Amino acid sequence: MRITIVGAGYVGLVSGACFADFGHQVTCVDNDASKISALQRGKIPIFEPDLDRLVQNNVKNGRLDFSTDLAGPVREADAVFIAVGTPSRRGDGHADLSYVYAASREIAAAVDGFTVVITKSTVPVGTGDEVERLIHETNPSADVAVASNPEFLREGAAIRDFKFPDRIVVGTDDERARKVISEIYRPLYLNKAPVIFTSRRTAELTKYAANAFLATKITFINEIADLAEKVGADVQEIARGIGLDNRIGSKFLHAGPGFGGSCFPKDTRALIKTAQDHDAPMRIVEAVLAVNENRKRAMARKVASVFGGTLRGKTVSILGLTFKPNTDDMRESPSIPLITALQDLGAKIRAYDPEGMEQSKTELSEICYCDGPYSCADGADALVIVTEWEQFRALDLDRLKRAMACPVMIDLRNIYQPHDVIAHGFRYESVGRNTQTGGV
Repeated sequence: MRITIVGAGYVGLVSGACFADFGHQVTCVDNDASKISALQRGKIPIFEPDLDRLVQNNVKNGRLDFSTDLAGPVREADAVFIAVGTPSRRGDGHADLSYVYAASREIAAAVDGFTVVITKSTVPVGTGDEVERLIHETNPSADVAVASNPEFLREGAAIRDFKFPDRIVVGTDDERARKVISEIYRPLYLNKAPVIFTSRRTAELTKYAANAFLATKITFINEIADLAEKVGADVQEIARGIGLDNRIGSKFLHAGPGFGGSCFPKDTRALIKTAQDHDAPMRIVEAVLAVNENRKRAMARKVASVFGGTLRGKTVSILGLTFKPNTDDMRESPSIPLITALQDLGAKIRAYDPEGMEQSKTELSEICYCDGPYSCADGADALVIVTEWEQFRALDLDRLKRAMACPVMIDLRNIYQPHDVIAHGFRYESVGRNTQTGGV
C-alpha cells in the first residue's frame, strides 16, 4: 500500500517508520523544512529508543522518505494519515484543531481517485465529521472516506506498542475504507492484535476515555499515597495488593509527583471541555486534573519540609527532567512546576537528565545543568529523584554522600528501598511510605 503521513512529529514519525517496516511505501510530509531536511540527512528530531535505526533501515531500503510537498504524495496514496498536533487551545482548554483542518483542506486539493483519509491525531468527538465536510467543501468531486484510527503509543515504548498493540481501533462505516485499513494492518495478523471496527465518533471518544481512565488511576494511587504517609502504611504494598486483582491491574499504580507529557494533561482538559459543551460534565476527570496540577507544586513543599519549610540558600539537585524515562519530552513534565516552586522557596537548582536537558532550557531558567548524577550532586543540600531513569536506579550511595554537602535524598519515584539508603547515612524521603529518619 502507498501511505502518506501528514505530520512528521512523534506520532507521525513512529507510525510512518513502523508502516514502512511492515513493507508499505510511506512518505512522511511536514511543512517544517528544517525538520524534513534533518530527517533526509538521517537526523531524528526526537528521542525514542530504536527509532533512529528503524528510520535509517527503511530509508535505506527505499520504503520510507520525507517531503515538504504534500500534493504529490497525497495524489499517489491509497491512504493518508493526519498526524499533526492537537495542543490545548490557549485560553479555554479545548483541543486546537487548526492544524487538522488545514491538513484536511490541503489533502482535499490533492487527492486523485479513491483515498482513505484517516485521523491518527487525538481529536474530540465529531472532528471526523468536520474533516469530511471540509474535504468536500474544498473539493466537491473528491472520492474519499474519512476514518478515525487513534494511536495508543507510550513514549519510550512506542515501536513495540505499534508492532504489538493491545488493540487497533478503527472508526468507519465505509466498507471500502475498512478493506484498505485492514490491508494496512494485515502484517499484524500473526501478532493476533484485535482490530475493533466501530463508528467514527466512538473511535474518537475511545482514545480520550482511555487516557482519562489511566490518568485517573495515577491520581487515585497518588492520593492513596498521601493517606498512607499519614497513617504509616506503604503505598507500594497497597498497589501490589490491589493490582493483583485482575479487575484493577497493576499498571499505572505507581505513586509519584503526578502525570505529565503530551497526552494526559491536554486530553483530560479536552475531554472535560467536550463534556461541558454537551451538558454531560465529567466530575471525576475534573477532579483528576485539579488534583494532579496541585500535586506537582506540593512536591516542592515536601522537599522544603525536610529543612523546616525553608530552602533559602540551599542547593537542590534534580535527577530527571523529562516527564518519564526514555524520552526527551518535557511537555507538562512534573519537573517544571516542581523546580519553579523550589526556586520560589529560595533554592538554587542543579539538574541532570540523560536526554532532556536541551528541551529543559526552553522551559526553565537559572539552572546549573550538569554532565552526570554525581556532578549534579556536588555540594547539594538535597537530591531529588523526579524521573525514574534506569541510570538512577543503582547509584553509588557512598560516592553520592561524599559529593553532597548534606546527605538528603527525596525519592519521588520510590526507586530505592528505604533501608538501603538510610544504611548509607542519608535522610531519606519517598512517596506514600513512612520513611522519615530524623532531621538535618
